[in-house]
Amino acid sequence: MSLIPKKGNVYVVDDDEAVRDSLQWLLEGKDYRVKCFDSAESFLSRYDPREVACLIADIRMEGMSGLELQDRLLERKSPLPVVFITGHGDVPMAVQTMKKGALDFIEKPFKEDELAAIVERMLEQARAAFSTHQEAASRDALLQRLTTRESQVLERIVAGRLNKQIADDLGISIKTVEAHRANIMEKLNANTVADLLKIALGAAAKA
Repeated sequence: MSLIPKKGNVYVVDDDEAVRDSLQWLLEGKDYRVKCFDSAESFLSRYDPREVACLIADIRMEGMSGLELQDRLLERKSPLPVVFITGHGDVPMAVQTMKKGALDFIEKPFKEDELAAIVERMLEQARAAFSTHQEAASRDALLQRLTTRESQVLERIVAGRLNKQIADDLGISIKTVEAHRANIMEKLNANTVADLLKIALGAAAKA
C-alpha cells in the first residue's frame, strides 16, 4: 500500500458514527485520505498542524461544539481550512462560523459532488497556506543567521538609507557598513539589494 497521501488529507469530526462512516466511504471513494474523530477534544489532541489537510466538522456535537472547536483553532492560529456540517435550522449558526473564517457549510443530507468540490477547494487553500508558511519559515531561518549589528544594518538598508547614513546612524565607519552588507548578502543568499528586500519585507509582512 502506498504511504504517499492520495489527493489530500481530510479530517472528519462528528459524534455520529453513521455520518463518520458515510463521509469516510464517500471521500475515500474520491481518493482522499480520511481520518475520523468522534469528538472535537480527540481531534485537537491528535491534530498535527504540519500536515496539509482540511477539516469537516459537525456544528452540533456532544461536549465541545463545532463553534468551540473553530475558536480553539483560531486561538492556535491554525491555517486549517474548515467546512461545517449543519442540520436543519443551523444555517444562522453556520453563517457565524463563516464570519470567523470557515470556508463553507453543507446541509444534511449532503450531495456527493458538492462535498467533493468543497473538499478540493479547501485542500487548494491548505496547500497555498502551507507553501506560504514554508517560505516564511525559510526566511526566518535565514534572518536568524544575522548578528545583532547585521540586523541593524539590514533594517536601515530596507529603509533606503545610504552607506554613509547607516554609518552615521550606528557610529561606525563606512568600510564597516560595507563589510556588514557583504556578510548580510552572503548569509541571506542574496545576489542583489532586491533579493534582500524580498527576504526582509516578506518577514515583516508575516509579522
